[in-house]
Amino acid sequence: MGIPVPQRLNCIAVVPQGLEQAAAEELQELGASGLKTLRRAVGFQADLASFYRAQRRARLPFRLLRQLGSFPCRSREDLYWGVQRCIDWEPWLKPKLSLRVDATGSAPGLNHSHYSALQVKNALVDWQQQRWGERSSVDLEQPDLSFHIHLGGGQATLSIDGSGESLHRRGYRPRMGLAPLKENLAAGLIRLTGWDGSVPLADPLCGSGTLLLEAACMALKRHSGLDRSFALEQWPDFARTLWEQETASAEAEASDRALPAIVGNEMDGSVLEDARANSIGAGLEQVIQWQQGDCRNFVPPEGRGVLVCNPPYGERIGERDALEPLYSDLGAMVKERCSGWSLWLLSGNPELTGALKMKASRRIPVSNGGIDCRWLHYEIR
Repeated sequence: MGIPVPQRLNCIAVVPQGLEQAAAEELQELGASGLKTLRRAVGFQADLASFYRAQRRARLPFRLLRQLGSFPCRSREDLYWGVQRCIDWEPWLKPKLSLRVDATGSAPGLNHSHYSALQVKNALVDWQQQRWGERSSVDLEQPDLSFHIHLGGGQATLSIDGSGESLHRRGYRPRMGLAPLKENLAAGLIRLTGWDGSVPLADPLCGSGTLLLEAACMALKRHSGLDRSFALEQWPDFARTLWEQETASAEAEASDRALPAIVGNEMDGSVLEDARANSIGAGLEQVIQWQQGDCRNFVPPEGRGVLVCNPPYGERIGERDALEPLYSDLGAMVKERCSGWSLWLLSGNPELTGALKMKASRRIPVSNGGIDCRWLHYEIR
């Protein structure tokens, strides 16, 4: 038997740094309200249908958390007792369910996230021992219940992760090249370009194809959370009928409309095979054209369109001195052959992008795997 669900849930979306505003806009489109951009997160409110809808459709978050309770916290004891008393744990903490706790922030006597998480875990399993004489096991890889405690401003906020495995893992990408973009970051970058499937799209340095795959999925409304399970299905107030309605609605949105040319170019044949395999996994093998070749020889599709690329920037692949000619030649190719196009380039090294000899009209700060980057926009005259 389920338990009542609050009419409005207080929620947190954990997102890539730099995509907070874009993620807030996406969540608002999915029915969220009360949006507040934070660092690497977006706070929002949602009814249960909107929360389910976001789990199934949102492309930018890593995780979507539901807040269970908040309480004053200025000591270790406040944290321990506050966790035990913040909600009625009877329906939530069945000992057969495994759990995990993560912590962020700090409070007096609670300056280390590992210790704070341990204190919360102890509070939960001690409550179970007192109630049932047994306790949950801890599972750091695939827990049934994943809790998050955030400390700050004299308050503690306890949330539960509804997503389970990170939402950035779409399931279509068994094969990856070197230093691949995470799928949700790629989706956010595409969203920032404004590309909507009405003009051609090309990546002259496509690697394993993540930017193009995410773009095509977005344009065709192939929603990212349909072929996976979710932790929220274990919750005591899980509303199966509503969940199935939201799932069916998301599935019904998928389109087979014809898109303009989407072209991925990659010089390394083995990496290009990864891109092809990934497009098959995503059901996009007939949508994206893959071609092998040097970006210096790339010829864009006819008409005007959007170029996107994530060239190496000397942090993980290649040496900076060796990469400067690549950027110089990429800039020359774009200016020679892509007049009227728009170029978006992910830069982790301003010295290298200087070799393009082009002036960016926009510079959007983002973090790619901890590397401080800029999503640069150039209008090609």
